[in-house]
Amino acid sequence: MKIAQVAPLFERVPPKAYGGTERVISYLTEELVRQGHDVTLFASGDSITAATLVPVIDQSLRLNSFRQEWLIYHTMMLDQVLAMAAEFDVIHFHTDFLHFPLTRELPVAHITTLHGRLDLPDLVPLYRHFKHVPLVSISQSQRSPLPWVNWRDTVYHGLPTDLYEFHAKPGEYFAFVGRISPEKRVDRAIEIALRCGVPLKIAAKIDRADHAYFKEHIEKLFHHPLVEYIGEIGEDDKRGLLGQARALLFPIDWPEPFGLVLIEAFACGTPVIAYRHGSVPEIVEDGATGFLVGDQEQAVRSAQRIADIDRARCRRTFEHRFTAQRMAENYLQVYRNVQDARRTQSNQPE
Repeated sequence: MKIAQVAPLFERVPPKAYGGTERVISYLTEELVRQGHDVTLFASGDSITAATLVPVIDQSLRLNSFRQEWLIYHTMMLDQVLAMAAEFDVIHFHTDFLHFPLTRELPVAHITTLHGRLDLPDLVPLYRHFKHVPLVSISQSQRSPLPWVNWRDTVYHGLPTDLYEFHAKPGEYFAFVGRISPEKRVDRAIEIALRCGVPLKIAAKIDRADHAYFKEHIEKLFHHPLVEYIGEIGEDDKRGLLGQARALLFPIDWPEPFGLVLIEAFACGTPVIAYRHGSVPEIVEDGATGFLVGDQEQAVRSAQRIADIDRARCRRTFEHRFTAQRMAENYLQVYRNVQDARRTQSNQPE
């Protein structure tokens, strides 16, 4: 099958450090190539892939301070996609809704995976206007604000099976991996660790938009001797950090669409303590791969008994539910379905 993957240009594919969407696009692209498909990746020129790369810019936007007008470069990329569209059997978009106006002109089947939150009021008229666009969700929970749109399937993220190795015996610390932002609640993670008397290693980036929040609410919490702020890390460092952690703390305060770090932890055999928001109950099996909590008291009690969780079971859950191979196979079925639907529509009498 000839497949186009269309990525955002903010990070390279895969990203050097933080960037969940681009990481998933990379895992999917490389697995499809491994399975013998002819894949073209539209992405920044510094991307690394076995697919055919069509670059719009030489470097991802986040790494190039001179390119602040991100919409310009995405507009150019989507024009390239439209110009080459007839070369593909299916086009898979990961560019949110930017490409929606083009979809009526595409000569081939297409699908869009939505990677973000959908509970923003202004999205309602947008998706009503573009109700014809076939969509994929990354969790059932993600769909809840817009259950009436043209959903074709839910496909969970997946990782290469050899990306993380199993760690049967953990170290003596908890881990927090993600962003320093109000919705990720690193302050809760710090409280949980301190009340348990366990060190906390924080691997997280601070976006410009969250810098004031960090300075006002979080920076002072980093001064405690049990708290170690590592900063933004890449894949290699993340393997050791997650694999040797007693648990991943995931005390979010927002409707998380998926939470890639959850399955990264499972791949290492590391259990999770997570607030019961968004997709989390779909990903974490309470009492099996971690604990689901509703408040800090529950979180502290769960952290104190995290050794009850079988780390081997966490790894088995990853291998059964969240591999790149399974993700690719699920997407291939979606591609076939949208192709069939397009053929059926084309054969209908005017």
